Amino acid sequence: MKHSVTNIAIACMLASGAAASGDYDAALKDLANNTIAEWVTDPLVLEVLRIQNVAHENLTEGEIIALDATWREQVISGGTLVDSILSNGLSSHLREIQAQGAGRYTEIFITDARGLNVGQSDVTSDYWQGDEDKWQVPHATSGIHISPAEFDESSQAYQSQISLPIMDDGAFVGVITVGVDLEMLASAN
Repeated sequence: MKHSVTNIAIACMLASGAAASGDYDAALKDLANNTIAEWVTDPLVLEVLRIQNVAHENLTEGEIIALDATWREQVISGGTLVDSILSNGLSSHLREIQAQGAGRYTEIFITDARGLNVGQSDVTSDYWQGDEDKWQVPHATSGIHISPAEFDESSQAYQSQISLPIMDDGAFVGVITVGVDLEMLASAN
């Protein structure tokens, strides 16, 4: 009964615009500032970003678009680009964090200073996030970006994404994006 009442409450808030404009914003910002902010100071995160940022610093926009196209094809058919990201140590670490969240986190992924995937708990539909608000806002403002709440058909849950910049000695090196199940967030508070 609680499950369906919570879903109805979330649906009502979304319909009225309350969830997008404030009911969840405080809890999401708290999660960003007190939990997710700690994740991005992990030495593993920073080391992997340092390595990938050096490897990608001279990529042209055309090369980035080609990598993104390759990724999209490999999401469907499989391939070395997707496999190399999903099998790296950072992705394993992010899957552990996601599992510890007991359903609160629907996805966790980290992108480099160019917006390219570095590690992820689950495969993303594209490789280049640099053309999306979830990367552009933290990059441009050094602040948190919270996406509007949306109903996700695959998980049958209302979700929002929190994105934070990742800094290394004061320099922007990437972004972490965490999908948050709003029902799970509500039941945890």
